Amino acid sequence: MIKAVIFDMFETLVTHYRSGFYFGENIAEDMGISESKFREIWDTTDDDRTIGKLTFEDTIRRIMEVNGVYSEEVLKTIVEKRVQCKQKVFTSFDEDILTMLRGIRERGVKIALISNCFSEEVGVIKKSALFPYFDVTMLSYEQGVKKPDPEIYRRAMKALDAEASECLYVGDGGSHELEAAYEVGMKPLQAKWYLKENNRSKVKIFDQFDGLERPEDLLNYIK
Repeated sequence: MIKAVIFDMFETLVTHYRSGFYFGENIAEDMGISESKFREIWDTTDDDRTIGKLTFEDTIRRIMEVNGVYSEEVLKTIVEKRVQCKQKVFTSFDEDILTMLRGIRERGVKIALISNCFSEEVGVIKKSALFPYFDVTMLSYEQGVKKPDPEIYRRAMKALDAEASECLYVGDGGSHELEAAYEVGMKPLQAKWYLKENNRSKVKIFDQFDGLERPEDLLNYIK
């Protein structure tokens, strides 16, 4: 029997591909430096930003200082643009997502979130229309551990009071999340509904796991 469904957030419940981007290349342009210079620090701090050792603001400040372009005004502008970009992400998801979450609730099944996220995303997630549906949230920035580390899956199961065999894990497949869910004993399902909108990277289909073409398809797995 399924007692809980655990979701990934980005490109599963919401997508960046409808709201415009404010990613590395855009931030570097606003700083007035090359993207390669920007990424010398940005890419090497990804882990620390994901597990709560560095905030977005502190990282941007460091990059600007190292490159000799620090400006409090520009820093403020970049932070505001980044947060606004993330806020837009949470206003453009499919209504079918909410229908799916309500359907899970109606079946008496708990809902959890495991998300690899940064400081600038935590507040946006918690203020979103999706957040009230979660019985348990495991945000990497707060937990100090990120997917695919099995520890964050174990923490979610403990909080849900559920065994791995009683959990479905639903994600687009980034960060080796589906493989990790399988290894801890959950049933992974690949969320495919936003994949067709990805125009920045190659989409990977995980043939070894069941795929969900539409959000409502998930309800067929809850008995």
